[in-house]
Amino acid sequence: MVHIRFEGRSYDITENQLGVTAGINDTNIKERLAQHFDVRLNSFSSYVIDRRPSGDLIIRPEAVYG
Repeated sequence: MVHIRFEGRSYDITENQLGVTAGINDTNIKERLAQHFDVRLNSFSSYVIDRRPSGDLIIRPEAVYG
């Protein structure tokens, strides 16, 4: 499962829907996200991709503190 936080909303999308396979790199994941949401690639430039031990991906904006 791919969990995404984008523009203030949360989405759960299967790997197949997004076209994500095991071992895909972060750049390719962000490209697939941009295609899925029909936005420019730079919309995800500061996003963090957290790979969980379960195989799930959590994709979220970078946290800024202070």
